[in-house]
Amino acid sequence: MILAIDVGNTNIVLGGVDKGKDIFSVRLASDRNKTADQYALDIQGILNMYHVEVSDIEGGIISSVVPYLQSVIPQAVRILTGIDIMVVGPGIKTGLDIRTDNPAAVGSDLIVGAIAAKAKYKLPIAIVDMGTATTVSVMDENGAYLGGMIIPGLWTSVNALSSLAAQLPNIDLAAGNAKVLGTNTVDCMRSGSLIGCAAMLDGIIDRVEEELGMSVSAVLTGGVSPLVAPYCKRSFYLEPDILIRGLELLYERNRK
Repeated sequence: MILAIDVGNTNIVLGGVDKGKDIFSVRLASDRNKTADQYALDIQGILNMYHVEVSDIEGGIISSVVPYLQSVIPQAVRILTGIDIMVVGPGIKTGLDIRTDNPAAVGSDLIVGAIAAKAKYKLPIAIVDMGTATTVSVMDENGAYLGGMIIPGLWTSVNALSSLAAQLPNIDLAAGNAKVLGTNTVDCMRSGSLIGCAAMLDGIIDRVEEELGMSVSAVLTGGVSPLVAPYCKRSFYLEPDILIRGLELLYERNRK
């Protein structure tokens, strides 16, 4: 079994994968104040919860958009298992033809998501990853990575609205179904956030297809994607943890 770890600005997705089978997948808060020892204890607790022995782990791989955690979490895994895990970055063979202005600047999470989507879905593909930021990555009919978009994330927008508008409260987006026309402040905020985000995604994919001149396989992933997907009018492939699959593919490509 390998550990596949995707570190975002808000959450860490930690997956245990064995030959394409998910043993477990959990989410932790991305905490820049924790030490490697503390993360080692967290990982040990997760393994215990799923009845996985440390000796069952043969390797691991991490993708991180948080520089501090990109070094701390591999240290934690080494403390716990004695294994040095792979880090997605320079030197990792991706197999992607990246056609952006600066391929080295493309986020590791975007690369991992593109690899996973390319392995599963028909090209061309648009991947929408909903986290602290909502990112859109596009690959053409030949599998070349063309670029995409970076948009303020759903929770980032909602939290900013609540903190900057004195009379608007914090809301729970998962507390109920959203209707286009809200009849109170909370419902109006919920409908504006969820349905507004869904309409934005529908429109963005329409414009991607218009620019490419062909239809795309639209993939929706990220922690809040299950909240938004029901309100989208177009069909998305919902894959909340597709990056875990991409990390496994990268591990297999680069293992000695």
